[in-house]
Amino acid sequence: MAASLGRAAAGNVGAGRAGAGGGARLLTRLRTSVTTTRTLLPSSSCSQNIPSCLWKLGRLNHVAIAVPDLEKAQSLYKDVLGAQVSETVALPEHGVYTVFVELGNTKLELLHPLGEESPIASFLQKNKTGGMHHICIEVDDIKAAMTELKKKKIRILSDEPKIGAHGKPVIFLHPKDCHGVLVELEQA
Repeated sequence: MAASLGRAAAGNVGAGRAGAGGGARLLTRLRTSVTTTRTLLPSSSCSQNIPSCLWKLGRLNHVAIAVPDLEKAQSLYKDVLGAQVSETVALPEHGVYTVFVELGNTKLELLHPLGEESPIASFLQKNKTGGMHHICIEVDDIKAAMTELKKKKIRILSDEPKIGAHGKPVIFLHPKDCHGVLVELEQA
């Protein structure tokens, strides 16, 4: 980097833009900036005071969207946008039908009510055209996450993980504790 900065400064002198001695002053300023920038980077001694978690957040698994018309939503993503769309799967223990839309780096989960007591039915009563319902983030140890989140006063909407749409344990965190977002954590 310093070599390319030096060439840039020398180029300014050769072009007459920096004036007599201007290139040397510019190079000195640039080297000082680089040195200052390096000293502002965090060192390993700073991070030693941060308590380590027994679990880690992973990647964004999916964004869930509640839809009033599942076939219409499937058609939008498959026929109009050209995405790969899964078959509809009923999850009676969660009161939903699910369809996954594959994206390059994550998925969308289309949710539609299954029965009158479905949490998606109540969501759609308030949001007639549908909308974002929750986000799902993978964790490497869901039990450890539950223990630590409870200690930090984050409300979990079930006492134990349930098996989610991917056949893995999941929990939901109360949206009032997560800045208005319903967060699902899924065992990776």
